[in-house]
Amino acid sequence: MGFLNLFDDNAREIRKYQKRVVLINSFETTIQTLGDDELRGKTAEFRGRLDQGESLDSLLPEAFAVVREAGKRVINQRHYDVQLIGGMVLHDGRIAEMRTGEGKTLVSSLPAYLNALTGKGVHIVTVNDYLARRDSEWMGRIHQFLGLSVGLVVHGLDFEERKRSYGADITYGTNNEFGFDYLRDNMVTRPEAAVQRELNYAVVDEVDSILIDEARTPLIISGEADKPTELYFRVAMIIPRLKPEDDYKVIEKERVVTLTEQGVRRVESMLGVDNLYEDIHTELAHHINQALKAQTLFRRDRDYVVKDGEVIIVDEFTGRLMVGRRYSEGLHQAIEAKEGVKIEKESQTLATITFQNYFRMYKKLSGMTGTAMTEEPEFRKIYKLDVVEIPTNRPMIRSDSPDVIYRTEEGKFLAAVESVIERHAKGQPLLVGTVSVEKSEHLSDLLRQRGVPHQVLNAKYHEKEAEIVANAGQAGMVTIATNMAGRGTDIILGEGVYELGGLHIIGTERHESRRIDNQLRGRAARQGDPGSTQFFISIEDDLMRMFGTNIMNVMDKLGMDDTMPIESKMVSRSIETAQRRVESRNFDIRKHVLDYDDVMNQQREVIYGQRRSVLMGENLRDNIMDMLEKAVKDSVSMFSGESTFSEEWDLAGLADYVESFYLPGTHVKTEELSDLSVGEVEEILLEKAKAFYENREEQFGPELMREIERAVMLQVVDSKWMDHLDAMDMLREGIGLRAYGQKNPLVEYRREGFEMFQAMIDSIQDDIIRYVMRVAPQVRNEVAEQPRNVTENRYEGEPSKPVHTEEQIGRNDPCPCGSGLKYKKCCGEKAKKKS
Repeated sequence: MGFLNLFDDNAREIRKYQKRVVLINSFETTIQTLGDDELRGKTAEFRGRLDQGESLDSLLPEAFAVVREAGKRVINQRHYDVQLIGGMVLHDGRIAEMRTGEGKTLVSSLPAYLNALTGKGVHIVTVNDYLARRDSEWMGRIHQFLGLSVGLVVHGLDFEERKRSYGADITYGTNNEFGFDYLRDNMVTRPEAAVQRELNYAVVDEVDSILIDEARTPLIISGEADKPTELYFRVAMIIPRLKPEDDYKVIEKERVVTLTEQGVRRVESMLGVDNLYEDIHTELAHHINQALKAQTLFRRDRDYVVKDGEVIIVDEFTGRLMVGRRYSEGLHQAIEAKEGVKIEKESQTLATITFQNYFRMYKKLSGMTGTAMTEEPEFRKIYKLDVVEIPTNRPMIRSDSPDVIYRTEEGKFLAAVESVIERHAKGQPLLVGTVSVEKSEHLSDLLRQRGVPHQVLNAKYHEKEAEIVANAGQAGMVTIATNMAGRGTDIILGEGVYELGGLHIIGTERHESRRIDNQLRGRAARQGDPGSTQFFISIEDDLMRMFGTNIMNVMDKLGMDDTMPIESKMVSRSIETAQRRVESRNFDIRKHVLDYDDVMNQQREVIYGQRRSVLMGENLRDNIMDMLEKAVKDSVSMFSGESTFSEEWDLAGLADYVESFYLPGTHVKTEELSDLSVGEVEEILLEKAKAFYENREEQFGPELMREIERAVMLQVVDSKWMDHLDAMDMLREGIGLRAYGQKNPLVEYRREGFEMFQAMIDSIQDDIIRYVMRVAPQVRNEVAEQPRNVTENRYEGEPSKPVHTEEQIGRNDPCPCGSGLKYKKCCGEKAKKKS
């Protein structure tokens, strides 16, 4: 395993693990004597010992020995000692840095088996569907031989397949699928519609790619773009037909407007719905409320102006236009519909999370890659993961030549081509790395012109990519690849290549991250094979432009032309210094994204936690009673003002308000509330509200009432949360301007975000009470999962180019616009006409 420095922290860690390797190896002779059934029986034995109180750590030596023996029998591969160390590092919740070709996939089988013994599930996370499928079939043979079930989660599975895969002992899948399934599970309205179990233990393959490179872009599920536009305009058309006082009452002082019972009936008639406060019409009722506010409480040229077809808020204190700011919870869209201008926010974020916050939810997280040490500070700070560098099984003998630097990009490419031709003539295989598809194609043209046969891959087709990369070590092969392409596939040297010097790597540009360059270098010299690398660079490269002025001056003084290179270790070190600066900047960018998402994450945990409690059948009666008590106190506080006694209040306004809010159809006489204190009025109203509620519970029965409460709560929470996500997006977009006022944007975002969240919680509770006191018992038939037409910003292989996918709506499914009509009779008909 090579020489270990006595004063190296990493070496000390490796020595600790080597002591346990000796213990694992001590089981090998005994384990070898077991028959297949006896070996398989070890799984039940281990689970029994866990039940008796043994720990996974105490089982590890023998369990690893069992997996090693199964690997020999099933796929004819025996884990090396260094692979056992890698497995222990993963089990300890750390990152194992293992060089290319050291067998990371086989390493993952060790902690996956051990942790799956608990029955809580293990997720093996890969970067694309191809690798997930390949590894589930390949390593799955070992696990299935030992009696464990194996699942696969890739794009395109139906619900039953997905649910079954998550129920397996070990589940292979991509980071996108795991993340999106988590978000979708927190949008379901029935517990059986969720697919994931508790997030227990994850092994992330290519951990730097998933937790670093893809961490800049959050996962987002968006609602159908046409839905809000259609609904807002439809509602805006009926609001002017309602009559003040008869159909709705405005309490301008409190900025409150509510429908009367007559108004509710008129709206239901105009919209063609039986009950506006039925749970399937929650969104529709929300639009009505916002449209009423837009019509009655918000005036053009006072609260907002319409400029160039855009509704712009007027600051109530300064009178200035607040460009880029928008009212939350759909109010801005309602005003846009009222004014007949384009509704700007036509799609809606339904759910979102960053990979950082998704993977930090696992009880235990680990990862493996060939290149993690350069990013260890970020792994420590964001994920609390440290990196252990695993020694190679055989000494690494790769030769890394200093960079060669040219004046122009074209001069660099021509020199790289000459180097390819020279080595290709001897039959040595070459892998040429580029930073983009465009530059791959340019290099391909140059080689074609010189008659050099070659293969080009750019990570578009994973299966083809794996095949091309696997053959890249054969004699005479020339392969051009974008730097990220081909990971997860070993390059095995062909016959006679060893004597030619092994695989030679040519890099045609330094990446902004040293890690990506190291990935390219790592393709050569696997498992003690010979190999060599060299980078060709030009002053015109992006990285060089950042700091290359001095080098250009040197070239000018020496009178060097485009064909004359500089080859200097000092220059190579200077480039690495520049890369460190860029890496630090990129870390700051990712940290910035995370700092803001952390604010959202605290709110998301509250909402999703409450939602799960509701979903799993928690009895909500006590919650409703608490909300009812708060509603009563808030309503009295709203109308009492500074006065202690009720004769000084607007008692008529209070009576109207409580009738429209939590005592529908009940006439509250002002005389009942006269000459009483705040506490006495609260007591009377709460008594009436509880009596009204209990009457409904008696009418429907406790079981149906609990079902009504659950359905209403889920609908209201989902609707308000989606509006809140949009509002937080708006806040985030404009918050940077606070820096001009000498304020910290992040501190302001936290403060205002908290205030908005509290306002949302209050609004949720109000709406829940409003709907629970009105909703009809037909809700029993309406709690089935509603189809959603959604778009996911999924990206796989090429993160910069999102691929959009949509779930299809059946012609006879309820229309997602909330009209209550079948899709074919509503938006489907309009879509058909458009096409």
